[in-house]
Amino acid sequence: MRTPLRLALASAVAVAATALFAGPALAAPASADAAPDSTAHTGSAVFVQTDGLAGNAVVAYDRAGDGSLHQAGTYPTGGLGGALAGAVVDHLASQGSLVLDRGLLYALNAGSNTVTVFAVHGDQLVRREVIGSGGSFPVSVTAHGALVYVLNARAGGSVQGFVRVADFLVRIPVWNRPLGLDPNLTPEFTHTPGQVAFTPDGSKVVVTTKGNGSAIDVFGVDRLGGLSAHPVTNVEPNAVPFAVSFDAGGHLVVAEANTNAVATFAIAPSGVVTPIATAATGQAATCWIVRDGSAFYASNAASGTLSGYLDAGAGGLTALGNTATGAGTVDATVTADGRFLYVQTGAAGVVDGFRVNAGGGLTSVGSVVVPGAAGGEGIAAE
Repeated sequence: MRTPLRLALASAVAVAATALFAGPALAAPASADAAPDSTAHTGSAVFVQTDGLAGNAVVAYDRAGDGSLHQAGTYPTGGLGGALAGAVVDHLASQGSLVLDRGLLYALNAGSNTVTVFAVHGDQLVRREVIGSGGSFPVSVTAHGALVYVLNARAGGSVQGFVRVADFLVRIPVWNRPLGLDPNLTPEFTHTPGQVAFTPDGSKVVVTTKGNGSAIDVFGVDRLGGLSAHPVTNVEPNAVPFAVSFDAGGHLVVAEANTNAVATFAIAPSGVVTPIATAATGQAATCWIVRDGSAFYASNAASGTLSGYLDAGAGGLTALGNTATGAGTVDATVTADGRFLYVQTGAAGVVDGFRVNAGGGLTSVGSVVVPGAAGGEGIAAE
């Protein structure tokens, strides 16, 4: 019997052959009025997802040497954005709906239950594929090597696995795992799962359930890339774990929305998580978190702030204080060189940029209004 991976490779041959004949028709053109910026430099693009309900798109920006952003093009995903009931500044109520991984950009179309795969060429995107997410309302995606997993938020939640082959994804039907959450809890935006993420070594996949059980689910990953039949469910009573990151030691770092805190955990080989430290932000709606080297920045949607923390070693945290942003602070990203942080402020569809100073402090480098992106989520930077 052939393994799922071999079946995936066989399927990919057909996918690739189709793409060769389709050629440039898959490419989405940049907007005609976006002029090149002479201050931008190669390998410094920032991509922002609009999550438009009538048509999702990714807006590309060149990053200048001072961190300022200049629009370079707009690329339709070929799918629809979506909005969870009750959401205002965060239509997807998730982290990781736009992920850049080794030359490919994965964009989630929550309103049409699909994943768009773009090939990235500097600040230009070529749409290579639009593929079903394997569930309802995809909100988060994670990649490790050739493996990609998508988190679907509705119908009780599920995760679906894919294999990357060249510039395409191949869905593996047996790599679908239902989360078994209660689909009837309201409001919807606080009771759907928040993020899916590989651990740094790729041995596990972590899912946060937010208010639907207030748990951190941990799946094991087998040698072929499939997940364990059931996760280890780690309940964090009243915490509402929303988004995650990892420190240099592999500890799990979680933004907790109900306690408005950042918490760290050790993950055992069994999938059991053990609390290490908790640091209250003193802010409201602490939901998203991003790592930049030894620093972490949590987004506080109801306060319009970022809360900074330094990794104190062994899972400890040292507070850096709060930095003001625009209203509705949501998803954030940092550049590969660690020099800049960009955060979406969903009330007006703005991206605020910051230079990351020595010691972790933030200095504003300006903001841009992303066309049609109010309430949208998903941002990635080179």
